[in-house]
Amino acid sequence: MIVSYLLLIDKYIIVITKAQPMGRIKGHMVYKVIATEFLPLRERALHDPDEDTYLHLLKTLIKSGPMYFSYSFDITNSFQRQAQSDPSQPLWQRADERFFWNRFIQSDLIEFANGAGLRNQGGHQHGADPFILPVMFGMMRITLTRIKATPVNFALITRRSRHRVGTRYLTRGIDDQGHVANFNETEQIVILNDGAGGLGGFAGGEQQNGRATEHHDVQVMSYVQTRGSVPVYWAEVNNLKYIPSLQVRGVETAVDAAKRHFDEQIKVYGDNWLVNLVNQRGREDQVKQAYEQMVRILVSNPGEATQADYLTSEKIHIVEASRRHQEYDRLHYVYFDFHNETKGLQWHRSQILLNQLLDGLEKGQYFRGVDMPADAQGRMEVRNQQSAVVRTNCMDCLDRTNVVQTMLGRWALTKQLQDVGALRPGESADDDTTFKVLFRNVWADNADVVSKSYSGTGALKTDFTRTGERTRAGMVQDFNNSVARYVKNNFGDGPRQDAFDLFLGTYLPSTDSIGSNRVFKDQRPPLIQSIPYALAASVFLVLVASLARPQPDGNAWPLRLFSLLWLGVGGWCMHFIYNHGMLYVNWPKLNTPRWANEGYQEVLGSVRKDKLLGPFVTRHERGLSNARLGHMEEGKKRIQ
Repeated sequence: MIVSYLLLIDKYIIVITKAQPMGRIKGHMVYKVIATEFLPLRERALHDPDEDTYLHLLKTLIKSGPMYFSYSFDITNSFQRQAQSDPSQPLWQRADERFFWNRFIQSDLIEFANGAGLRNQGGHQHGADPFILPVMFGMMRITLTRIKATPVNFALITRRSRHRVGTRYLTRGIDDQGHVANFNETEQIVILNDGAGGLGGFAGGEQQNGRATEHHDVQVMSYVQTRGSVPVYWAEVNNLKYIPSLQVRGVETAVDAAKRHFDEQIKVYGDNWLVNLVNQRGREDQVKQAYEQMVRILVSNPGEATQADYLTSEKIHIVEASRRHQEYDRLHYVYFDFHNETKGLQWHRSQILLNQLLDGLEKGQYFRGVDMPADAQGRMEVRNQQSAVVRTNCMDCLDRTNVVQTMLGRWALTKQLQDVGALRPGESADDDTTFKVLFRNVWADNADVVSKSYSGTGALKTDFTRTGERTRAGMVQDFNNSVARYVKNNFGDGPRQDAFDLFLGTYLPSTDSIGSNRVFKDQRPPLIQSIPYALAASVFLVLVASLARPQPDGNAWPLRLFSLLWLGVGGWCMHFIYNHGMLYVNWPKLNTPRWANEGYQEVLGSVRKDKLLGPFVTRHERGLSNARLGHMEEGKKRIQ
C-alpha cells in the first residue's frame, strides 16, 4: 500500500496489487512494485478533465519508475545507518526521509500515527504503523554468487533522493534548501555466510592481533558512494538546439544553499571527496570554475595543486584546506580531466583518478558488521565504519560518473575481500571471470536505471562498463541514446516533471480549477500552434508531388511550381520553429521554472514585434496566466 492522495474532487487509496520478489538481504525479502490500483474513497459526482490528467501522470510515474519496498527491512538506510538506529522503532520512523519516496502521500496516516487531530487519544497510535510502508525509488539487484571459492550475497542499491527531483534539463544545480538535482546514494553490499542464501558458509582468515581466526558469523560489508549536481545555481535552457543555453548565476548567491547541502553531507557521510568530471574547455568550464570557486569560499586557507601531462595542462586539480579548522575543511575537491585523459577509447586511464584518491579511500574505509546471534532484534556488532564518501559529478551525473563509480566499487570490493581473507594480497575480484561479468552487468544496469529516471534513456558508455572495452557497437548505441535524449528532453520531459511534482507534493492541485480544463490546456496563440502542422503538411505535399508522374504530353511546370511553393512554406516553418524553439519545448505545466517563463515570454514578445506575424499573434500565454505564475515558479511547498 502506498496510501492516499487528494486531487481535485476525490481522494484515492493507492494500493500495490502486484510485486516482484527481488531477493533476500539477511533473510528479509525485498519487492519491486509492478502494478498498483487507485481506489477512490467516494463516487465522483462529476467528471473533470484535469483530474483525469493528474491520475494519468501518477499512474505513468508509478508504472515506469522503479520502486521497491520491504515489510521488514529498511531499504532507505545504508547498513551503517541501520546499525546506528533504534530497531524498536517502527520501520517508517527509522526510514531516511531523503529516500522515503511516498512520505508525502502517506502524510495523513503519519499524522494519525503521531496522534494529530485526536481529542481523546493522545500519543502515538501504534495500530497505524504497519500501514505506513516506505517505498524507495532507484535500483535494486540482489545476487547469490561466488567469488572464487567464497559464496557471497552481492547486492547493489541505488537510492534516489525525493528532494529536487526532476528531469535532465529542467532540474539542475541546487535549490535554496540545499538539495541538489539527481542526488543518488549507491550502496554496494557483500554478505558472507548469509544462511538465507543457501550457498553454505565461509570460514575466513580474518586477521585479529596478528592471528588468523575462523568463524561462520554473518558478516556484512558495504561501501557507499554518492552523486549529485554541482551545488551552485545553474541551468541549461531548452530551445530545441542540440546543446542548450547554459546559465550560471554568481557563486556568492549560492553560498548559503551550498552550506546547507554540505552540512548534511558531512553530518551523514563524514569527509567528502568531491570528484568533478566536467570538461575544462568549452561551455562546461563555467560550471567547473563555479564549483572550484565555491569550494575556495567554504574551506579555510584553501591550498591548490595541479598535475599536467602530455594530454592536458590540468589532468588533476585539487582544492582542499591546508589545515582543518572547521567542518567545511572536510571537503576535498578533486578535478579529473576525464574527457582528455580517456579520449580515443582509452578508458583504462581513469585509473589515474583512482591512484589520486587512494589515500583518502584507505582512510575513509568501509562499513563492516557481524551479526550477534543472541540479539533478538537482529543488531550487528560494528567492526569497521566508513568515515568518508566520494561524491562524483559530471554535467548530468550520469555517464562519466557511472564509469568512475564502477571503478571505485571494484576497488572497495577487492579491499573488503582481502581484509577478511577471501582474497590473498595481490588478488582481485576481477580474477574470477564469472563474477567479473556479473559485477560489470550489475553496475551497467545501475547506470541505465539512474539514467532513465533522469534523462529518459539508458546510460552512455555502458559498453565499457559491461565489457571493459569501448566498442564501435557501443558508440552506435550511444548515438541512438543521444538522439532519443534530445527528443525526450525537448518534447517529453514536461509531463514527466509534472508527474514528479504531483507525486512528491511540490505541487498541490487547487480546487479553484475544477471543471475549467485550464491547467493542461495549450494556451499558446493559435498561429504559433499551427506552424508545426503547416510544416508537416508541406512535407507531405512535397513528398506526394515528388512521387506523382506527369502525363507524357502534359506540362511539368505546374507540378514543379507546386513543389517549390510547399518547399518554401516548409523551409520557412522549419526556420521559424528553430529560431523560436522555446515556444515549442514541452514545458511542465504545474511548476514551470522561472527561467522557462522568462525565456518563453521573451521569445513570444519578439514574435509579437514581427511586422508579418505580430498582428496575428494575440496576447495569450501558454498556460501561464499572471495569476498563476507565483505558485508555478516554485510550487506549493509541503510541510513536514
